[in-house]
Amino acid sequence: MKGESKGPAPRGATPSLQADLERLEQIVQSLQQEDLDLDKALALFEEGVGRLREARRRLTDAEVRLKQLRETADGSVDAADLG
Repeated sequence: MKGESKGPAPRGATPSLQADLERLEQIVQSLQQEDLDLDKALALFEEGVGRLREARRRLTDAEVRLKQLRETADGSVDAADLG
């Protein structure tokens, strides 16, 4: 698959939302394997929880921003109030 991430992002780099979602899919597939070592499963689960939280935060931020943009476009909020 194009642009497929092969693992966690390098330290200091922030993966895109798409990269996080692709990695989450990989984690789910790995966790479904019957022969997965418990320690590896726990590490994958922990990584998945972190990526899921980050994806939810990004989506929430995007929703807030879209709401602000719609309000501005409707003229109901002064653009200076958007920060």
